[in-house]
Amino acid sequence: MTVPPAADAQGADAQGADVSSAVRPAPLPPSLEWVGAIDGELHALDQSLLPHERVVLKLRTADDVADAILRLAIRGAPIIGVAAAYGLYLGVRAIAPEGPASLDTARHVAAMLLATRPTAVNLRWALDRCLSRMRKDHDVASLLAEAARIDRENAEATFAIARNGAELVHDGATILTHCNAGPLACGGIGTALGCLIEAHRRGTRFSVLADETRPLLQGARLTALELAAEGIPVAVIPDSAASAMIARGAVQAVFVGADRIASNGDFANKIGTYSIALAASVHRIPFYVVAPMSTFDGALAHGQQIPIEERAATEVLTLMGSSIAAAGIDARNPAFDVSPAALATAFVTDQGILRPPFAPAIKAALAACR
Repeated sequence: MTVPPAADAQGADAQGADVSSAVRPAPLPPSLEWVGAIDGELHALDQSLLPHERVVLKLRTADDVADAILRLAIRGAPIIGVAAAYGLYLGVRAIAPEGPASLDTARHVAAMLLATRPTAVNLRWALDRCLSRMRKDHDVASLLAEAARIDRENAEATFAIARNGAELVHDGATILTHCNAGPLACGGIGTALGCLIEAHRRGTRFSVLADETRPLLQGARLTALELAAEGIPVAVIPDSAASAMIARGAVQAVFVGADRIASNGDFANKIGTYSIALAASVHRIPFYVVAPMSTFDGALAHGQQIPIEERAATEVLTLMGSSIAAAGIDARNPAFDVSPAALATAFVTDQGILRPPFAPAIKAALAACR
């Protein structure tokens, strides 16, 4: 199903040097939505086609969900966890449509889904929750109920995060962000962008610099789109310009999401985050990492234990389907990097704002969740 964009309307005027507001896009449909009852299907807005095409995928099998996650039609740590929960239900439903379902069957489907994106811990967290529910009930319908509960709780968590983080956004500031951590990636109001959206809705006026985020341009294609749709002034910059913008005083704070956070506060995010965190630290710019508690991995002592996904070289060697390197050239494509906890000013979570020392703060917040 294709959702046509509505007519554009003029956005708000920009604030801050070198930042201009584009025409305001139409509001986006939900990035993920379960449609129907026990015999329903998962609808997903194909993020790989944005901003120019708004195509809603109808996913009816676990393989459909896995493929959408793998090719980044569904992307963003929190939302792939939600998608995987529904995907597990679809996979088990196909094998055992009625009555009790085998836990072994559920584990097999979960393993297939887990293999799609190894870095984002939300994926494993959601699948573990669903498998735990299966151990108790051995019922297909209970999987759908658990997936719906994860979906609802995730959206609620984003709104709590946004309320907590909005106070960190100040009038007249220029905020830098990297990759995409808005409603598309996170559900609800988003995480890093959720803080900005909530602050803007409260009347705080600021502007945003969005890194283009190579190689798949999530910042240029998605972050800028979401912010412009909210009427927030945004300008896209090359990834390589971020540290220079910080050095010249053009940035007052950095807000980023995360895909996994170790128990000591080391955090993985989209490749390129580490260099921004270093620049912010050198120039004493607040650097806020924004994520739900489901992104914290209490089983990992430090960031060196976080698995880093390596994606296909073609993502680096091509741009929008066209080759940009000579034939035969190879490439490396790590999807994430890990930044040490010392480079973070604070973690903005649904359990509040966590400040140094991070290890005890994270431990206490995880305990509160349990």
